[in-house]
Parts: sequence; structure tokens; C-alpha cells
Amino acid sequence: MTEIQEYKCPCCGGAIAFDSTLQKMKCPYCDTTFDIETLINYDNELKNEQADDMTWENSKKEEWQEQEANNLHCYVCKSCGGEITCDKNTAATSCPFCGNAVVMMEQLSGTIKPNYIIPFKLDKKAAEAALKKHYEGKRLLPKIFKDQNHIKEVKGIYVPYWLFNADADVTMRYKATKTRAWSDSKYYYTETSFFSVCRNGSIGFERVPVDGSIKMPDDLMESLEPFDFSQAVDFQTAYLAGYLANKYDIDSEQSMKRANERIRKSAEKAFDATVKGYQSVMKESSSIQLHNGEIKYALFPVWLLNTKWNNQNYLFAMNGQNGKMIGDLPLDKVAYKKWLFGLTALIGIVLYVLSYIIWAL
Repeated sequence: MTEIQEYKCPCCGGAIAFDSTLQKMKCPYCDTTFDIETLINYDNELKNEQADDMTWENSKKEEWQEQEANNLHCYVCKSCGGEITCDKNTAATSCPFCGNAVVMMEQLSGTIKPNYIIPFKLDKKAAEAALKKHYEGKRLLPKIFKDQNHIKEVKGIYVPYWLFNADADVTMRYKATKTRAWSDSKYYYTETSFFSVCRNGSIGFERVPVDGSIKMPDDLMESLEPFDFSQAVDFQTAYLAGYLANKYDIDSEQSMKRANERIRKSAEKAFDATVKGYQSVMKESSSIQLHNGEIKYALFPVWLLNTKWNNQNYLFAMNGQNGKMIGDLPLDKVAYKKWLFGLTALIGIVLYVLSYIIWAL
């Protein structure tokens, strides 16, 4: 018995059949007609679509040499759980995430050695100056943020990042329309043409960054980007001297989902930009096949300042390469009320003077 092929209308999804009068396939629901060859090609395209394959093979990780580990100390903050690493000469410091005092006592263990490090380009004076500039003109900022001693609490910390490299074969399919309108002496006409638009090609991704620290908010770290990887060097413990380093607590496998999201978003944006000349475009499907995947581990430089105000933590971060500053500022409600009262009084005086001038005229 021969199997009968059933076709669905690409426009509305209804079942369509051959119209002997038109010698075309016609949808009885939306009255759209199709050439048989066009419909067969469309159906074959649907059958050949592949599901996403965005799996990664973990690269071989380099372990710490005993001599390198002996030169480093680490500590887990008992207040917030942040893991801090520094050189052996740092005996005591404060947690960059919550400000709790910590003593470096434990030997480094159980972590993977970074492949790369981007050394700090801006020193502490530059970070302090950037913070002062960030506060300038903000009259409703609580006094603690403007305090000179407070600004000096800024700390240089190397943040762990997983870097994802991969090539991607991408196929995108869109539903697009063009509309034409005209009229005669009796009627207005509108003709809508539907198009199935396909795009496929390959795109390479290099060093897609995903921070490996729970303590560092993802949106804040992405806002600090980009870091200039051309200044990265092979990791050496000497670069940690005088700085802290945050041990990763999100491993590369846990970071794959976020890396895939960033890759998907970038790929779709690149391919979407090629679909032009239509009045409406709607994505119907996408397929991303990753291959040649590779994952590296790196440390990126960040200046941090943590402040608590009204039982809420405020974290400020500055890119240690280019000085880009990120962080939310609180509002001093007392100062705001005074400012609002003064503004209301000023508006009242202005209105009174204007009304008096009008009355006098």
C-alpha cells in the first residue's frame, strides 16, 4: 500500500490539498496557493532540520605544581562563603565580597591551575580616582560612600573566567511577509505574500567568557566586558603578588549552559541581520551544531569595593584594564526629603511671583 503524503500549510498550519482548477496546492483555511515543487522543497527542508547540538568536551586541565601551590594561601570566608586566594606573604586581609576580616592560613588545594591571566593595568590610585569620579555630582548619595577612608578599601582581585572556543554550523529558518496595497474606483486591495527564508553558514567563536564565581553577579561581570585578551599571558603565580584571587566555585561543566546562551544569542543576531527587505519577519526554527569545542581557564583583573548601607550590600566593580566602572548607588532618603521639600518650596515661590506679576498687569 502506498503511503499518502499529507502537507501542512506553511502560513496557517492547516491541511492542504491539490486544486485541479488552479493546478496548485491550495489551503482551504487561508486560501493560500503553492506550487507543488515549492511545497515539496519546503517539506524536505523541514525533514532535514537538526536539533541543536551544543555539547562540549572538557579540555585536559593542568594541575598545580607542588612548588606553585606552596606559594599560595587560600581561605573560605566564614561570613559569606567566598573563597579567596593570595600569595603567601598576605597574612591577613578582609573579604572583598562582604568586608569580613580573614586570616590566610590554609594551603591551596583542589583547584585547577589557570591557563592565562590578564595582569592589572590600572593601579589602586586609578581605582580610587575612578570611584571619586563615579560619586561626583550625586548629591543624594549617603555620606559613607563619599568618605575618603572608605574609598581606600577598594581591593584588586582576579576573577575566574571560563573561556569557550568553538566553531558553529548554523541553520535558521524564518517566515516573512511582503504586503502590496492598491485601489481602483470601487475597491481597496491588499495582497500579502508569504516567504520561507532560510539562512545557513558557519561562524567561529573565540574565548566566550563566563565568570566562574557565584559571588560575582553575572550581569555585573558582563557589564565590565570586554577584557582585551591580547594582553593576556601564560599564568604565573608572580602576578598574584599584592592582589587577591577568587577561587572558582562554578566549574566549566556548570558554565556550559550560560556559554551556550551567549553563543546562541550572538549567532542569531548575526544571522537575523541578513534577513532584509520584508515587512515582517518571524523566526520559525534554528539549529546550532558546535564542533571543535575547547575550554580554557583564565583570571581577569577587577577592582572591587563592597559597602553595606541599611542592611543591604552594594558591590562596585572596575575593569582593571580600561577603568570601566559598574555599580548601583543607594539613595539617602533623609537628604532626598530635604531636597524635595526645598524644590517644592522653590516651585511655590516661583508660582506665587508669576501669579503676582499677572495680577499686577
